Amino acid sequence: MSKLRRKPKKQQNVDLEAKYQRFALTENPFPTSPVNKDSTDRRINGKIYEADIRSKEYEKIETAFLRVPQTDPSHLRLGYIMDTSYIGRGNGKSAFLVNLIDRINQEYCLDISDDLNKCFAVYVTPESGGRTKTFDSFVDLIFEAIYSSGIIALSLASMRLDAIAEAYPDVKIDENDERKLITFLNSEEWLRERGIDSRKLMDVIWKNEFLQKIPDVFPLLSSRHGLLDIFISAESFQTAYQNLKKGREKLDFVFSYLVQMFMASGFNGAYIFVDDFERIPDFQSGRQRRDFPAELRSVLLDGPYENARYGFFNMFLVLHAGVPALISEAWSSSGLDQRYPLSPKIASPHLIPFEKLSREHVSLLIKKYLDEYRGDSFSGDDLTPFTLSAINIIAEANEYNAAKILRACSALIEKSLADGKDNIDEDFVRAEIKKREGVVTREEPSLDDSSATDLMQKATNGR
Repeated sequence: MSKLRRKPKKQQNVDLEAKYQRFALTENPFPTSPVNKDSTDRRINGKIYEADIRSKEYEKIETAFLRVPQTDPSHLRLGYIMDTSYIGRGNGKSAFLVNLIDRINQEYCLDISDDLNKCFAVYVTPESGGRTKTFDSFVDLIFEAIYSSGIIALSLASMRLDAIAEAYPDVKIDENDERKLITFLNSEEWLRERGIDSRKLMDVIWKNEFLQKIPDVFPLLSSRHGLLDIFISAESFQTAYQNLKKGREKLDFVFSYLVQMFMASGFNGAYIFVDDFERIPDFQSGRQRRDFPAELRSVLLDGPYENARYGFFNMFLVLHAGVPALISEAWSSSGLDQRYPLSPKIASPHLIPFEKLSREHVSLLIKKYLDEYRGDSFSGDDLTPFTLSAINIIAEANEYNAAKILRACSALIEKSLADGKDNIDEDFVRAEIKKREGVVTREEPSLDDSSATDLMQKATNGR
């Protein structure tokens, strides 16, 4: 028979809702993959998030960083979000970052800081496999995160809007739809249709005090003395950056010229959140490991950059528990540990401990995912199909690791449906643990097949 007409013996279920109706769910709510902020699946893009679980961590960041005036010369510029346990990845730090960044960018920190700070936030993840070993490659990621966030386009639009108010006071601009307005203000054709000369706007923009020391090689100034009338777009910044040489040229671009432009557009700070930081030192040579904190100190604190002068960029490094031991020697030799110690003897505001989940947190986490996939008519127990005692066993078996707990819940949902069960109770969970691990000990072995990473051993071996 032709393969055009052959069909598989089994096909996907057309009505996915029917499969999970027994548990009053529309789908299996639980993720089986790590957080990926670019995914369209809300189970893994961090959008399903229970803020109460990490309220302590958020409040510390808000108090020590977000609410402190950026104009205060002594405001903190470097922070560490640090695991307190050695159970490995999956404690919810990435989801925390995604939602923290969204919270900051809602009103660019103006609402959080009582209008003292206007700051944006970006998310940076070092590439795996050692591709982000050098500080140059790290800066490339920072620029790409800034560009991809759309903040350059927004800054250009903001400066043009202010310039229109000065140069064309009779032109009325509808500011209700901010997203559309940003697109319009970055369109030369749209401006021309309204009788607005983009060159005249640039003449106004160039007068801004923050732009006076930027060289003409920077895109915003590149057409200032040229014969051609070149309309500046966000894309021109990406092109210009890619044509720069490694080292000082790129560092000046990001940590001086972009900083001056952002301040000219009304921002007075920004937050760079670096997830999975250990991917950098894990693959560095001894020299690279020493050079990295020295260059980080230079751009943040005391180097010849506008960022070091103003403290515009505030950076957070997300550290698994073994990472401080891995980098402490290099941090100390660079002097960075004197300003922002990795292991202070007393509690310090720049260090945000990321605690293990409690039993109450685990119940809140599971309830949050279940709620997102409930049918409209659901009115039963919040934790259905799980019993509270079953959730406690799942939590203990998976060392209170959020990622492992969620994967275990996903597997238990599927297994219980296949077995025709009406709920997931303690006996069922214990039986599944026994099948997977062979024995149930008092410590409850993990439902997750992958072993936890011994980060302390890893850090010790890497020194």
